[in-house]
Amino acid sequence: MMSVLEYANDIGKDVDLVIKKCEELGIPVSNKEDMLDEEQIISLDNFFSSTEEVEEELLDDEEIEEIISKVNIKVDDTIKKQKLKKKSEISNSDIANRKKQMYKHKKKLISNKVEQDDNIVIYKKNMTVNDLAEALSVDGVELVKKLVSSGIMIGLNDSISFDDASILVLDYNKELKKLETQDEANFENLEIIDDESDLSLRPPVVTIMGHVDHGKTTLLDTIRKASVASGEAGGITQHIGAYQVTYNEKKITFIDTPGHAAFTEMRARGASVTDIVIIIVAADDGVMPQTIEAIDHAKAAKVPIIVAINKMDKPTANPERVMTDMAASGLTPEEWGGDTLFVKISAATGTGIDELLENILLIAEMQELKANPNRYAIGSVIEAKLDKAVGPIVTLLIQNGTLRIGDPIVAGTTFGKVRTLKNDVNEEIVEALPSTPVSITGLNELPLAGDRFMAFENEKKARSIAEIRKEKAKQKANKDNEVLTLDDLFSKIQEGIKEINIILKADVKGSEEAVRNSLEKIEVEGVKINIVRSGTGTITESDIVLANASNAIIIGFNVRPNNTTVEVAKEYGVEMRLYNIIYKVVEEIEAAMKGMLDPEYEEKTLGQAEVRKLFKFSKTGTIAGCYVTSGLIKNNAKARIIRDGIVVYDGNINSIQREKDSVKEVKAGYECGITIENYNDIKEQDIIEAYEIVEVKK
Repeated sequence: MMSVLEYANDIGKDVDLVIKKCEELGIPVSNKEDMLDEEQIISLDNFFSSTEEVEEELLDDEEIEEIISKVNIKVDDTIKKQKLKKKSEISNSDIANRKKQMYKHKKKLISNKVEQDDNIVIYKKNMTVNDLAEALSVDGVELVKKLVSSGIMIGLNDSISFDDASILVLDYNKELKKLETQDEANFENLEIIDDESDLSLRPPVVTIMGHVDHGKTTLLDTIRKASVASGEAGGITQHIGAYQVTYNEKKITFIDTPGHAAFTEMRARGASVTDIVIIIVAADDGVMPQTIEAIDHAKAAKVPIIVAINKMDKPTANPERVMTDMAASGLTPEEWGGDTLFVKISAATGTGIDELLENILLIAEMQELKANPNRYAIGSVIEAKLDKAVGPIVTLLIQNGTLRIGDPIVAGTTFGKVRTLKNDVNEEIVEALPSTPVSITGLNELPLAGDRFMAFENEKKARSIAEIRKEKAKQKANKDNEVLTLDDLFSKIQEGIKEINIILKADVKGSEEAVRNSLEKIEVEGVKINIVRSGTGTITESDIVLANASNAIIIGFNVRPNNTTVEVAKEYGVEMRLYNIIYKVVEEIEAAMKGMLDPEYEEKTLGQAEVRKLFKFSKTGTIAGCYVTSGLIKNNAKARIIRDGIVVYDGNINSIQREKDSVKEVKAGYECGITIENYNDIKEQDIIEAYEIVEVKK
């Protein structure tokens, strides 16, 4: 807090002018003794900083905005490489001075960007011949003569097309380029251009994944407690889904995701948040199904993997078995000639934790992870929750740039101004550098985990960007998701795709290996099949999430997903193809890749019935007493018997009875008796799925 008089003296302005600007900005003050709060001071700073510096700009406003939108630079050269400070340690005048320096540094960086290549001439909208002459440092009359001699009758002050200008600049050994502005509303795909001199090292971001009960939470707690004990300020006072530790005077950021599915969900929504993945495996338990899933997700993220063999303090620990099983899953230990680091630890006792942290820093050093603190912050939402008292509380990971108190930001389709900014130990701070996890308030709504966020120069622009994004989200929700399907394969290959991602699930190991081997032999015009994951058992929601994240098609062999999984697949727009003959799998994939897929017929599921009681008769065989759970069951329709997600028989419905009468069909919610043609080995809790093959209209 400070008075109007104190603020005016701080920025060297007349008190009456400050009061006048307060009135224009809607700040309720009437005399020099009235107090200004921090948010009001920031609003005034933004106004005075921008108006002072705009007067000094060498480029006009339109040119500046075009270039700023292209390079998206946030400037504040006073904070480069500066460590985070507590809010109480930075005065309001410090904040004001930092804001004032933004445009000066921005102007310098803009100039460097435009002038860094003398052989490039920038073409602007409605550029005249005279403008081009100035850009080339030549006489305009000279250009007019060249144009006339080429048959182009044009004057000095007439606009020149990009094509005509391109030919002219070639005479001066230069290249013409358009100054294209990027769509800031689509900041997930914004091209970030940083000058090498502005980049500085940032902490690595690490995610720990693995099977439940293998020690992920204990490991996270042990690392954090050790960091606090070794001198990190504050204490374990708040859980915000991410935190930083300091080891050997270097910071490491850990993302505490509630599981690998959530981690992949964030990737599926455009958030590549991690630099290193640690897969934790219990030495006394070994590789489990969720361990394999974690490996698949980590590989899909295409980041370095460290395997932490935990619970080495247990008498039944068998690290050799873990290493053997992990090698079989594609992660071969370095000591066996592979390229994966394995560290033996005990999260409970702390054994091996130092070695683990050292390896994290070693990999980070090899990766040379860098970011630019001199730009508006951009990053990802880790988690968000609603507090009745303060509204949305959002955990952000800053991936590039610096986030400050008062910054207007857009996260997903929400927007607001950063009202409070806290680090992972609940300390209030005024700014946060790249790879820093923070908790903020000030957004108008709750964003989603995995949403991207970006800070902007003013609240008006943030609001506008959020509205555009919200409208685009509505339009997208009304359209089919853009996902890979077999029908797309040929066109994608023509566009230059070199790998077709596939997730394979089969009924038994033998089938899985046979189908996988057949798929991996397929090659059409240099395009190959990449098996993202393969395994036995029915298709799960985890498979759907991974397929969405890696843009893969799911192939099921002798397996059937349950209704919930089918609905999740529809929600994500993931295509599932189901087969029971190996050559049909290969035949259809090859045909799709060659653009020869026959789309005339497809399978249509009619409904499902659960077998609840069995009646055996010598003449009619086994009658399955069923309850129709979805859709309808038709007489003479095709049917498959599904047991624990595995197809055990595929044939036809022979008869359907309601009480003593034969009927043509039975709808969901009713009981009936069903016999299957040439099959009597039905068991209770089996699922009878009725389907038909229908012609697809082109």
